[in-house]
Amino acid sequence: MNVRASVLTLMFALTPVLAMAHDYTQGAIKIDHPWSRPTPPGTPMGVGYLAISNNSDSAITLTGANTPRAGAVSIHESSMSDGVMRMRPLTEGLTIPAGDTVELKPHGYHLMLETLNRPLQAGERIPLTLRFDHGGEIEVELAVEPMEHGDMDGQDDHSGHGDHAGH
Repeated sequence: MNVRASVLTLMFALTPVLAMAHDYTQGAIKIDHPWSRPTPPGTPMGVGYLAISNNSDSAITLTGANTPRAGAVSIHESSMSDGVMRMRPLTEGLTIPAGDTVELKPHGYHLMLETLNRPLQAGERIPLTLRFDHGGEIEVELAVEPMEHGDMDGQDDHSGHGDHAGH
């Protein structure tokens, strides 16, 4: 195989990886891999996950978010207590310590996209604005990634099981 063919083969092999890789940097804040899961028709809520890195010398706080695809976006924490998954809103926001990374992921911190105006579909990119106390706003896109067979991680926080007080 000649060099040109090898390069083309490598490019095509990496295309899915490159298409999924997305991160955003603004000042000392870096957002890695914002993503969501598809939602079934009629489901009023979706989720948002991402990693926030604070490369500054002082703590920052994610205070809120919004998207044109939902009536509201709130920050939540899920935790297991006595065998029951519990979820609570973080009304004061989510603090990211200086020099640290906080991951929003299934069964932990996450964004709730409330009152969706239509279902989230695999392959879509959902615009999302993240608000920080001292970092201003950062525009990102949530990549709606397909569910893997048997993978319920994206659904566990909002599937109707566990303690969802306040929802």
